[in-house]
Amino acid sequence: METRIIKLEQEESDEDLLQEAGSVIRCGGLVAFPTETVYGLGGDALNKNSARKIYEAKGRPSDNPLIVHICRFKDIYEITERVPKEAVKIADAFWPGPLTMILPKSDRVPYETTGGLGTVAVRMPSHPVAQKLIAYGGGYVAAPSANASGRPSPTVARHVIEDMRDKIDVIVDGGEVGIGLESTIIDLTVSPPQILRPGYITRKMLSGILGSVEEDITILKADSGQAPKAPGMKYRHYAPKGELTVVQGDAKEVTAYINAHAKDAMAAGNRVGVIATEELSGEYCADVVKCVGRRDDEDMIARHLYTVLREFDEEGVTMIYSESFDAKDFGQAIMNRLLKAAGHKVIKLD
Repeated sequence: METRIIKLEQEESDEDLLQEAGSVIRCGGLVAFPTETVYGLGGDALNKNSARKIYEAKGRPSDNPLIVHICRFKDIYEITERVPKEAVKIADAFWPGPLTMILPKSDRVPYETTGGLGTVAVRMPSHPVAQKLIAYGGGYVAAPSANASGRPSPTVARHVIEDMRDKIDVIVDGGEVGIGLESTIIDLTVSPPQILRPGYITRKMLSGILGSVEEDITILKADSGQAPKAPGMKYRHYAPKGELTVVQGDAKEVTAYINAHAKDAMAAGNRVGVIATEELSGEYCADVVKCVGRRDDEDMIARHLYTVLREFDEEGVTMIYSESFDAKDFGQAIMNRLLKAAGHKVIKLD
């Protein structure tokens, strides 16, 4: 398969190109496109063969559910068995936006899309390209991140091209995304509602609308042995090719530990990388030191994390050490992705 790359130029012709890409989805093909979180790999959510194609292109386990993207709130009633009042409340507050809801699925959604579950994950993205493509694609687009399964999610089109060229029909290049981490996922089939994956919409923000909101115990811990109810819960995700270790503790102790182990690793023939904050990036001695931003700027760290992990791959880094980050609010989402990428390999110095 030869993949077509569509570069959007913010011109009137973009509309025609998006209509063409939407027709590919309606005909059972796959199209990668930008959302406000990461690039998604889209197929017809109501077509079981499209879902199978997505799993095949990504090399993704078929019990790992796909998120159904919509562009109008009323469309949620077509793909769910019931919509609780809690869903309406948080949709009013956060949709369109980086929030995914787990709800009972309707018969219109094939089990191939939901990973065999009786629930469906639904999101309404705010990115204008995503909204138009969903509409042109039939209104219901299943779209996990557009990367090979287990690799860092793509935040620019070239990362999609690296993983998906000649595996899918079309890649829509809409530039760099804004947030850089996948959506928050909240399960509304349980009481109180439970966050299954942290993201830009935090527990504090959701609690302000819903009251009591719980969190899945595996968010900052190793995966459970249970079947995943939402993307990113069970399998190792977001991982670079090099071995990644997260180091927690006092700043001076962290830099000393990383420098000592980086020195030994380089002496053993490894190419060593460090994920650092702006405050400490000048303190490290390694082959490659990547700054993800200021420690107090979570938005910047989130935007840069996956790009940095990809750059380590491009530069042949075989061993990576990372500072730890604050696990409050949006920082919890950053740590969730970092720990997943490291396979929960953590050194605690305090």
